[in-house]
Amino acid sequence: MAAMADDYDVVVLGAGSGGYAAALRSAQLGRRVALVEQSKVGGTCLHRGCIPTKAWLHAAEVADTVRDASAVGVTASLDSVDASAVGAYAERIIDRLYKGLTGMVSGRGIETVEGAGRLVEDRGRPAVAVGDRILHAPDIVLATGSYSRTLGLPIDNERILTSEHALQLASLPESAIVLGGGVIGVEFASAWASLGVDVQIVEAADRLVPNEEPEISKTLARAFRKRGITAHTGSPMSSVDSGEHNVELTLKDGKTLTADVLLVAVGRGPSTQGLGFAEVGVEMAEDFVVVDERLRTSAPGVWAVGDIVPGLQLAHRGFAHGIFVAEEIAHREGLIERAPAPVLDREIPKVTYCDPEIASVGLTQAQAEQEYGEASTYSYNLGGNGRSQILQTAGLVKLVSNPAGEIVGVHMVGGRMGEQVGEAQLITAWGAHADEVAQLVHAHPTQNEALGEAAMALAGKPLHAPD
Repeated sequence: MAAMADDYDVVVLGAGSGGYAAALRSAQLGRRVALVEQSKVGGTCLHRGCIPTKAWLHAAEVADTVRDASAVGVTASLDSVDASAVGAYAERIIDRLYKGLTGMVSGRGIETVEGAGRLVEDRGRPAVAVGDRILHAPDIVLATGSYSRTLGLPIDNERILTSEHALQLASLPESAIVLGGGVIGVEFASAWASLGVDVQIVEAADRLVPNEEPEISKTLARAFRKRGITAHTGSPMSSVDSGEHNVELTLKDGKTLTADVLLVAVGRGPSTQGLGFAEVGVEMAEDFVVVDERLRTSAPGVWAVGDIVPGLQLAHRGFAHGIFVAEEIAHREGLIERAPAPVLDREIPKVTYCDPEIASVGLTQAQAEQEYGEASTYSYNLGGNGRSQILQTAGLVKLVSNPAGEIVGVHMVGGRMGEQVGEAQLITAWGAHADEVAQLVHAHPTQNEALGEAAMALAGKPLHAPD
């Protein structure tokens, strides 16, 4: 039987953060939209990534609060952690958000097409095939997301896990090795340690979170040591052996680590294989989709957003990409007057929700020195911040400015510092100078003051900081 052809204004392949954002914004602008998804609307972030992980991290925070209650004069005791109950708590959050999202999608008149879609050529141009249907549109948005890399290790969901499997554990292990000291690795290590797991981290680079400022890595490593988390850095994995009762990981320096489980947290790869992208003329590079500055691929009428585009792999980056493409298409069609501004990775805030939290936006000191030839910096220690002392957290705020005086990078580590990245983003995106930020009045006592204090010091007029 011949496939049925359907015509739309926009077809979106993948309903994660980037895909559903493109669909919602396109529909809002009056376009007829089909949204293709083989699993559930919301994608990895909602169902298997950001949201459940942060729910577990909140449970970990609560456990630490109870455990440390006596330090502030409160008598409390931590009896146990029920992993199944924590998982049920996370599922309730996911379910509420999922119902809200699906309601929005249907309410905007978007047709959700369930099934595994792939890019094909039909009528002489790209289209999306789903089962016995072929979906046509002048504009097709590829938003197929990413998967957990495994380094070829035998994932059995018992001894050797990925992050998706780790979120489904009915009970917590007594001990764990986390392979990978990037964002995912340190978040899981932090949560598990707070929930009573004996954790070791293995990172091939010479420091944890190697994409952050060296000062951030140093502060995190110190905090993890105080929490009993052992980090093995600078020695890559050599081999892994999984037995009935434990798993052994051998490092290239000969050291052998043993634990109940091994979590493989070595990053995520683009989900593009077997989807027909190259066959219809989409240029690829190491499984990523090659796009120009406006997210256009090499195939006519085909766009790409989110994790399949080289760069930061963040849900909010995909979300911004989706909105941008929807508005770019609408601008071409004369539906909106102004063309949208491209989404720049350097203006996207990043937060790692371990304890202590890491938050950053803009250029590192090394990147700024490479781009501008030189850079000025100031690091403000949270020891001088009253709110941070009340919260019993340590850390710092580091500002990076270019020779013109513009603050081009903000890097923070400390409890709850992720909540400060909004102002940091405004500072870097608007090219604010240190003396301009120093003039702003920050509420007292807040951690937000630390940004103001750092700016005052960088402007040459420190108050609660050394001259």
